[in-house]
Amino acid sequence: MKLNSKFSEELFLTNETGSDLYHKYAEHMPIIDYHCHISPKAMYENREFEDLGEMWLEGDHYKWRAMRTFGIDEKYITGNETSFHDKYLAFAKVLPKMVGNPIFIWCALELKRYFGIDEPLTEDNAEEIYQKTKALIKEKHMTRQWCMEHSNVKLVSTTEDPIDDLRYHKLLKAEYKGGVRVITAFRPDKAMFLELDSFDDYLNKLSEVSGCEINDFRSMLLALQNRLKYFKDVTGTTVSDDGIPHFKWEDYTEEEIECIFRKARRNEALTEKEVDKYQSAFLVEMGRLYNKEGYVMQLHIGTYLDANRTGVRKVGQSTGFDCTDDQCAVTSVGEILNRLTELGELPKTLLYPLDGTKIENWAVLAAGFCDNGTVAKVQLAAPWWFNDQQYGIDRQFRSCANLYPVALSVGMLTDSRSFISYPRHELYRRVFCNYLGELCKRGEYFGTEDNLREIIEDICFNNANRFFGFGVES
Repeated sequence: MKLNSKFSEELFLTNETGSDLYHKYAEHMPIIDYHCHISPKAMYENREFEDLGEMWLEGDHYKWRAMRTFGIDEKYITGNETSFHDKYLAFAKVLPKMVGNPIFIWCALELKRYFGIDEPLTEDNAEEIYQKTKALIKEKHMTRQWCMEHSNVKLVSTTEDPIDDLRYHKLLKAEYKGGVRVITAFRPDKAMFLELDSFDDYLNKLSEVSGCEINDFRSMLLALQNRLKYFKDVTGTTVSDDGIPHFKWEDYTEEEIECIFRKARRNEALTEKEVDKYQSAFLVEMGRLYNKEGYVMQLHIGTYLDANRTGVRKVGQSTGFDCTDDQCAVTSVGEILNRLTELGELPKTLLYPLDGTKIENWAVLAAGFCDNGTVAKVQLAAPWWFNDQQYGIDRQFRSCANLYPVALSVGMLTDSRSFISYPRHELYRRVFCNYLGELCKRGEYFGTEDNLREIIEDICFNNANRFFGFGVES
């Protein structure tokens, strides 16, 4: 039996046309990473990485989650007393067993693209690869900024709360001389989750930073609008982001919303229907503000947050204990889009459904709200979170091209906290070019090479640049 012993540059490219398309047109296209969670503070401070363990295991809940499935002790995953070297060795021991898992491919791509290593990482060669990569980190001064520039990233959008002062964005804008433009997405979730005990304290902070006294729902919206303006003034952003874990639409009146808002500020108990009414009103009104201020509305749909609450209490939130939910109905999000359409205030919108088994339904919904004057006004966004691997990406192309023109897609993102996760764009591009090659091979697509080149370059870079109005030069 003959197995590949090294990384193959034909990864996911199973037909000649797809391979040609990838290597000629997609391979060297620059990156717009329009949604991620990297730290602007870390980017500004631009510290050189300590080692490969820090690169891979600092804040990467994908790897943490996988390591737990192998029964690895938490001290080798998130433990503060364990060195990155020892965490790396624990991870290297199980990586060869992650057959079929995207983590195996992501790590292979990262070893190849940042260190030129094309052999598989195993328990046996883990120390040798550790020392080699550590030496290269020092030799090439692999800082946070170096990794982004090395990956040909032209723009990155972090994600910040409306009360953030954007201090590090200001410093980057003033002092960073590299080739990566840094903006931020506006993420107002804490103003939507009024059922949480922290809601009143949060509004007090929002009132302080916005300069608006918040006495009611309308004045809270004014405060948020002020912060939208601030975010755009500081970074030039046109990106917003709303998380909808288990949203259910409920019709409402203004009087009802003001009554619910007052109850929440008094920390009184709210019914499930009252929470649903408030969140329905909140998302509609934020959509109106996004439209008015020239933002794209991103809706991340269907997360089962903190599923393992015992794990969250021990380790913290966003550490690998979130799951996929199937309770957020297409009709509920459709009601938001419909209400905004009726008002004539529907902004450009990206839908990120986490439940990949219903992806076709969401593609149909998106197509139903496109209209004259704006290309792909509402669209299915990149395969997100648990779907951002070869199977999920390929599934989305194959199922949704029947329902929504994939040529209009704004392409891939990292949704990552890691500064070396940009090969995920490469993975996406490989899968897409292979898909196009299969269509050509079967005779389902016939035309000129220029047609395909334009589609590939649009999905890799141009569509996102146009959709968000970034104006980035390639």
